[in-house]
Amino acid sequence: MNKLVAIVGMTGSGKTEAADYLGKKGFHFLRMGQITLDEVKKRGLAPTEENERPIREEFRRVHGMGAFAILNLQRIDLLLKQGNVVIDNLMSWEEYKVFEEKYKESFFCIAIIASPKVRYARLAGRKYDPVKDPKMRHREATYEQARSRDFAEIEKIDKGGPIAMAHFAIINEGAREELFVHLDRLLSVISAGS
Repeated sequence: MNKLVAIVGMTGSGKTEAADYLGKKGFHFLRMGQITLDEVKKRGLAPTEENERPIREEFRRVHGMGAFAILNLQRIDLLLKQGNVVIDNLMSWEEYKVFEEKYKESFFCIAIIASPKVRYARLAGRKYDPVKDPKMRHREATYEQARSRDFAEIEKIDKGGPIAMAHFAIINEGAREELFVHLDRLLSVISAGS
């Protein structure tokens, strides 16, 4: 049976790098939060934390705390028929539970972990280019924006739950290539179904 791998972690931890790497390894890619960014774009807003947060919260008010999992289930099921799937950024405890219940032993969660100091420096060093990044996947953030997002995600959506309950964890404070070595090791375990 094909596998569903969800990447979790705080902003700037390296989730997108990990998901993109799995995409290069043949996984179909799905970004859970893309529906937020699509709505930001639709409303003609800048892709900033101040504009994104109210939209995320609106989706959750309407669909519950598992909103992003629920809203993406149909796409995930279609992709799983074609092969393994990697999800960039499972956000809440409820989303984790939706996937665990539906996909059971085919569901794997990988936490990518880095300290706030490392993550905030990465985010501050980014330069968002809407032409090169129309999906808004590599947005910069100031220290204040990143810290505010961290607190909101921990306090309002229980983002810590999926990180704490991840099947695997990778400390990602070194070079990108080190992250890829860890991912390769985990892929062999996941492929074996463990």
